[in-house]
Amino acid sequence: MTSATDNGLSAASVNASAEEARAVAEAARETEWNRPSFAKGLYLGSFDLSLIHPWPETKAEDVERGEEFMAKLEAFCRTMSGRVIERDAKIPDEYLTGLAELGVFGMKIPREYGGLELSLVYYGRALALVGSVHPSLGALISAHQSIGVPEPVKVFGTDEQKREYLPRCAAGAITAFLLTEPDVGSDPARMGATAVLSDDGGSYVVDGVKLWTTNGVIAELVVVMARVPEHTDADGTTHKGGISAFVVEMDSPGITVENRNAFMGLRGIENGVTRFHQVRVPAANRLGREGQGLKIALTTLNTGRLSIPGLCVAAGKWSLKIAREWSNARTQWGRPVGQHEAVSKKIAFIAATTFALEAVFELSAEMADAGARDIRIEAALAKLWSTELSCRIADELVQIRGGRGFETADSLEARGERAVAAEQLLRDLRINRIFEGSSEIMKLLIAREAVDAHLAAAGDLASLDASLQDKAKAAVGASGFYARWLPKLVAGAGMDPRSYSDFGRLGKQLRFVERSSRRLARQTFYGMGRWQAKLEHKQAFLGRIVDIGAELFAMAACCSRAENLLHTRPEHAAAAFELAEAYCEQARVRVDEYFDQLWRNTDDADRDLSRKVLAGDYAWLEAGILDQSEGTGPWIADASPGPSAKESLHRKYR
Repeated sequence: MTSATDNGLSAASVNASAEEARAVAEAARETEWNRPSFAKGLYLGSFDLSLIHPWPETKAEDVERGEEFMAKLEAFCRTMSGRVIERDAKIPDEYLTGLAELGVFGMKIPREYGGLELSLVYYGRALALVGSVHPSLGALISAHQSIGVPEPVKVFGTDEQKREYLPRCAAGAITAFLLTEPDVGSDPARMGATAVLSDDGGSYVVDGVKLWTTNGVIAELVVVMARVPEHTDADGTTHKGGISAFVVEMDSPGITVENRNAFMGLRGIENGVTRFHQVRVPAANRLGREGQGLKIALTTLNTGRLSIPGLCVAAGKWSLKIAREWSNARTQWGRPVGQHEAVSKKIAFIAATTFALEAVFELSAEMADAGARDIRIEAALAKLWSTELSCRIADELVQIRGGRGFETADSLEARGERAVAAEQLLRDLRINRIFEGSSEIMKLLIAREAVDAHLAAAGDLASLDASLQDKAKAAVGASGFYARWLPKLVAGAGMDPRSYSDFGRLGKQLRFVERSSRRLARQTFYGMGRWQAKLEHKQAFLGRIVDIGAELFAMAACCSRAENLLHTRPEHAAAAFELAEAYCEQARVRVDEYFDQLWRNTDDADRDLSRKVLAGDYAWLEAGILDQSEGTGPWIADASPGPSAKESLHRKYR
């Protein structure tokens, strides 16, 4: 057996320091901004509405092909039962076969490789439709197509790799993306899986354990992230190695699916634990260069993250439909429950937010399709904001339904009532705040981009290790940047009551967004000035900064969407303006609260309290209960490399 230290991987790599983890993350981050970004401008006090309005439009050819496919997909979706998936905790093989025959697994793959090459807009709409049958279907397709083999091969693969893998994927070869490990989540610097180059350079030998491998139980192909140790060629050339990406056949000797994981929601998801022991992978299967793996993963996620907002749109639409129908059917105290203010406010929130969910997704997807904008921040914001707001929608729906909201669909049907799976929706949506980057990690990623200009200007001022002399020099350089930038934040179009008048009643909302964008930039500057290098540790402050930008982005998307519908769907224009205005008014309350909490909060006290909790100072408060989890196993499973002692649970569906 080859150990981590035997194959040249140092212990420091697995037990990385904070500095090493930061270096790995920075090396993978895309730093160039070659195209304009609306969201980046929001955080810098530059509200450029022209970047999102007029609303970008899908090409006529893409619309025609997209609509034709959606009609076929809807017809097939009506033959599937989400209740069956929920009951059996498994997607029937015939469903997978039918989806493959429709071309669902090749929706984003170019037509020259047998795919449908749908636009991101129609890809998201298809996910929403399929996800409304059962969210596990959406997770399956998204994991395959947004982050599985097709996307990284399409973007980073060689011509040979594209010809080899893309037609298979389009035809229904389900794929997965394997990054997470039992003790490695959002900190890949600690990755334990290794890929050691053979002496002849023809292959790599992969060892390690991967956790939460969505689709891994039934996948034919997977993208595996593993660390290549530093190595030297026969001619003396040294290669640094690093985290690299490989396409691996799941029937390769040495691969064992050791467990099919079960969760509180997404009961049909094929998610497992996969062990690699001395798995030989041809060198030709490496994607990109050695050490480029994380950059490939992050680039893939730039647009891949838009799949989850698409699924959130479906959740909002279904919740709105159920809330409307139920609140008209249920009577309390002489009136339908929807007419009582306590319930009507929840309905208004669901309706306005569903409009915003669709606006944010479709705008982000349209911009991604057009390719003229850098949408990495927009996509990240869409994922973060959509998952948080859709969970609130599901929670409000359960509350509106009362006891029936807590009751399962099967139980409701068994006693003669409509089988409304509100509790299932709440369970299924919860993972989205963790999938593809938890909300906390997303806020840090977005905040890093939001304060990038400040960090660049501050230089050594933003470094904990810099000397006083270096900081003094940096202060001089920073003063020039801020002397040019700060005056631009004093006044803007948002102060002129005539601005954005072509948006009618929504003009005042856009003026608020413009003013708030400048205010947000000023507050970020104040934070930078106050904490300098310590700003990165003020995660609660940065989180609120990100949340404000997310709401402003959603508001702007709603206004642009309503104005677009005025010209494209005039029969819905009046209602669209009402919904956009309602969302903006609700969001303004939240934005004001976030601004207030930037400087009036309990962050310092909470941090001190948390330290004492972790130190055991309040362990006495835990007395009087029994912890049924004690003795069931370690907090983190052993992921030492080696052969598996379990029978593989990997199965084929075709």
